[in-house]
Amino acid sequence: MSRPELDKGKKEAFAGEMLSVLNKAALALMTSIGHQTGLFDTMAGLSALTSEQIAKAAGLNERYVREWLGAMVTGRIVEYDPITKTYNLPPEHAASLTRAAGPDNLALYMQYIPLLGNVEDGIIQSFQKGGGVPYSAYPRFQKLQSEDSSSIFDATLLQTTLPLVPGLVERLKEGIEVADIGCGSGHAVNLMAKAYPKSRFMGYDFSEEGIAAGKAEAKQMGLSNARFEVKDVVTLNLSNGYDFITTFDAVHDQAQPRTVLKAIARVLRPNGIYLMVDIAASSQVHENVDHPLGPMLYTVSCMHCMTVSLALNGEGLGAMWGQQKSLEFLAEAGFTQVEVKQVPGDIFNSYYIARKG
Repeated sequence: MSRPELDKGKKEAFAGEMLSVLNKAALALMTSIGHQTGLFDTMAGLSALTSEQIAKAAGLNERYVREWLGAMVTGRIVEYDPITKTYNLPPEHAASLTRAAGPDNLALYMQYIPLLGNVEDGIIQSFQKGGGVPYSAYPRFQKLQSEDSSSIFDATLLQTTLPLVPGLVERLKEGIEVADIGCGSGHAVNLMAKAYPKSRFMGYDFSEEGIAAGKAEAKQMGLSNARFEVKDVVTLNLSNGYDFITTFDAVHDQAQPRTVLKAIARVLRPNGIYLMVDIAASSQVHENVDHPLGPMLYTVSCMHCMTVSLALNGEGLGAMWGQQKSLEFLAEAGFTQVEVKQVPGDIFNSYYIARKG
């Protein structure tokens, strides 16, 4: 049987695309380094300078800075003047690369690439033998998630997210019982507790490191209405305990997401509200072809969200479980009224406002 004749133009176009992928993958690593070393933040506050001047301002080794700048220049991120041998980070680029950009800082997200690369061997073994890579194999993940989510919460939680739920802000001002399930480092809990002192807030997470961070921040902020507890939420066994429950990109990571959602429904008081913030996507892969973060989200799902769940003999739901499956799981858990909202400019998440009826 003869092979079909190759379309030469299609072949060359694809090879060019893969070369671009290779270069951009390398740039992702160097962008992560630029974020972690503070180089972008340093350069954003300076005029065009030499590599020696930039290294001195950042307190870094000049030889490494110079080689990093080479990647930035050839990657069209930093501009270079060969006459003065100076480098400049345009303000239009800095707006997507510095800590001052808040949730628009894409350099922050580049850190996921080297983090995931560290578990590649374990992922390949899981491809071959099944099972998964445990959460303990990701030593920086808690810190990175905290940095990621905190910048988003600071910019949007009080101003945008909570007002999505009709009447919620007024109830929080009056005083209600609130729980954040899978709270991570607890920053969302502490922000809400500070903004609404008459309400009482509880953060649950199985990470001792995350809970310790939440407690430390609450103490630093002088909060008396925020508490935290190390807990596997599958074992959550309260009766009508909370008026408002939140999960922020947490359900898809669970080993037993159905059980977690049923536990949330069980501890939600009559007329209570559950806000599930999770990845905005379809449950059908062909409907995600044009998703602006499709390849990234499927990669993170495969190399973290899904595999961590499978390591616990879980369902392995994955980050891209999508809206159809989300609605199915919520209905199965007992939520009879679910409204899905989007926030303009937020390409990451959908906001599910759920009630038991």
